[in-house]
Amino acid sequence: MATQRSFLILAFGLVTVIALLYGVSPSWFAATFLGVADPGVNLAHILRAMMCLYLALGLFWLFAAFSEKHRRTAVLTTIVFAGGLVIGRAVSFVLDGSPSFLLLFYAALELTIVPIAWWVYSRSE
Repeated sequence: MATQRSFLILAFGLVTVIALLYGVSPSWFAATFLGVADPGVNLAHILRAMMCLYLALGLFWLFAAFSEKHRRTAVLTTIVFAGGLVIGRAVSFVLDGSPSFLLLFYAALELTIVPIAWWVYSRSE
């Protein structure tokens, strides 16, 4: 229980920071990390939508950290979330080439989270 709770609180913290980076100021994020001088309305919209999706999942993980009934499901969703992102990034690496350093870092982080989350999920507490 303590391992799953700690993992979910950490997942909440990480995804919240990333979400806020994406959506608080999409123009700053796009210029600073993606090399896009003017993201325009469409990219800003996508980044803010991603911010809220990430925050929604993060809040669920935080809630589940303190709700034994939902804890295992929440850990499982971290596997699906990070796994889906890293698969999408791998497809993009093959089709589009290498992205910015930050996006490579995110891919490494997601690839690391999946087996850790599986280990946390598989533990009987």
